[in-house]
Amino acid sequence: MTHLKKGDAAPNFEAQDEKGQTIKLSDFNGKKLALYIYPKDMTPGCTAQACNIKDNYALLEKNGIAILGVSADDASKHQKFIEKYDLPFPLLADTDTKLINDYGCWGEKKFMGKVYDGIHRTTFLINEEGNIHDVITKPKTKAHAEEILAGFGL
Repeated sequence: MTHLKKGDAAPNFEAQDEKGQTIKLSDFNGKKLALYIYPKDMTPGCTAQACNIKDNYALLEKNGIAILGVSADDASKHQKFIEKYDLPFPLLADTDTKLINDYGCWGEKKFMGKVYDGIHRTTFLINEEGNIHDVITKPKTKAHAEEILAGFGL
């Protein structure tokens, strides 16, 4: 699980989105950012999470919250995921898991009796100054937008 907590400076990052454009933490200076790290495109839980955010995207935008999704999938897989579900926000391709590791979201997991290393689903709410406002360690995939709004006190 992540070592980051409320009040910590958000680790800087620079990664490519699904279009090959470089996105950096500093691009969001002066804005609220929900950086959500998820295991894998096209899986049931990750699809439910992305679609819940999509369905509430206008409300999140109205409240000044930018959204970035991050997984270890490559840009072409992200593009297919975005097109299939009409997602209105960028997905960062962290194929070397640098960002995921910097945010403390890579580690031991257990599923159906098997132990393996993988991505822990976690959302970081980053304030206008680039500090962590809140950390959602076990997001509800079907009600995540509501958690983001509540986490920012909205």
